[in-house]
Amino acid sequence: MTIVEKQLLYPVAASLFAVIGAACDVRTRRIPNVLTGPALLFGLVLHGVLDGWRGAGTALAAGLICGVIFLLFYIAGGMGAGDVKLILAVGTIAGLSNITYLLILTAITGGLMGVGLALLRGKLKETLFNVSTITKHHGEVGLKPHPELNVRNTATLRLPYGLAIAAGAVVTLYLHGVQR
Repeated sequence: MTIVEKQLLYPVAASLFAVIGAACDVRTRRIPNVLTGPALLFGLVLHGVLDGWRGAGTALAAGLICGVIFLLFYIAGGMGAGDVKLILAVGTIAGLSNITYLLILTAITGGLMGVGLALLRGKLKETLFNVSTITKHHGEVGLKPHPELNVRNTATLRLPYGLAIAAGAVVTLYLHGVQR
């Protein structure tokens, strides 16, 4: 397998698992372990087979970097555990050379989706006020979740973040895989 083929295979596989995770998230508001566990193992095995132990190690590092970043948002009450497990698995499959694109594009698409959802629901002003409140809260108390404005409160606007992860993975595939 050539380097170009490998550079394309990693984001294609990551996108496939991310899109399946997003579909589950939209439909059930859950991203099942039966998807994320095998996806993580698939990423480790894929990189191990194609790039040896070093490849498996860097894939694991990529997944852990993505997972730790999202774990901070989970601890702060901003997302569910399924989102953390999905980005960990998708990051492992995408590999170290793709995670910068993956993380930045996921954040951008997640922000745009959040603004779009707030506009659709007529709650943009309320959402911006809530973002300000949450930012102030975390500046004062660290990662402790806000007592009302957190992912467990069903009254707040909720975005299935698996969609943003999938969008980030697909755009990464396009920019970093297909374009090369």
